Amino acid sequence: MNKTELLEVLASLDMHPSRKLGQNFLLDPNMLAAIVSDAAVQPGERILEVGPGLGMLTTALLEAGAELTAVELDHRLAGYLRNHFAGNAHFHLIEGDACKVDFDEIMGDAPYRCVANLPYSCSTPFLANISSAKNPPKDLTVLLQREMADRLVASPGSKEYGAPTVKVGLLYAVRILRNVDRKVFFPVPEVTSALVRFKRREKTTEPDLRKLCEELVNVTFQQRRKKAVTQVAAKWKNIDAPALFASAGLPDGIRADAISRDAFLALARELQKQLQDFSGSVLPADR
Repeated sequence: MNKTELLEVLASLDMHPSRKLGQNFLLDPNMLAAIVSDAAVQPGERILEVGPGLGMLTTALLEAGAELTAVELDHRLAGYLRNHFAGNAHFHLIEGDACKVDFDEIMGDAPYRCVANLPYSCSTPFLANISSAKNPPKDLTVLLQREMADRLVASPGSKEYGAPTVKVGLLYAVRILRNVDRKVFFPVPEVTSALVRFKRREKTTEPDLRKLCEELVNVTFQQRRKKAVTQVAAKWKNIDAPALFASAGLPDGIRADAISRDAFLALARELQKQLQDFSGSVLPADR
């Protein structure tokens, strides 16, 4: 679909691309082919696509032989997709919000992967939602805002390093595959994009420990300029916070933005031990 055809379809749907919903349609056939190639989609493979829009990437994925489940929020686009791919037994449409839907219910227990041009507006909450699934995708190849991609691959101590870096990193190893020119989209976004690969770690953290680690990350990054030990002590008031950090091999003056993913996990393990020692008697400060 070229720009003229896209505008005709949008006019027939009586719609304009929504900045609020992050609707930037990918038109460039070379980039579409590159995404499918980088994702190495195999015939018969279960693929999840989020924000299919008018189905340009959808078509490329189906042509590659994917068994495709697409999640679309905009009811006008969902109606178009339903008609456009009617009769294609390999296309399955879910009309809903990818930031809120139950992906375990949608995708079940079998392995699957995600390939998508993620709408800018939903990237962060979508990644949080799907990472919390019991059966998250084994990998994702997705277009993201370049600024967000930089945050997800950032190193401790850098200004880009933050809570999303650590929380996504608990489950996935993340790397940027390629930069993507703004001009391949319509409308042309104000920011640049990147194609990013998320590969699920072979040794994943057990759910209870990961949940506790995410809570630690949230607490310590709330005020990232403050000492992390102070914020942990305020949250879990019966815990010996300095001893906790020492047990994890961390100085008590360290801030959240200097704590690596592995160090956060070590800290969470030590916190879990202390909580178990108190047999549930430790209450957060806000209770």
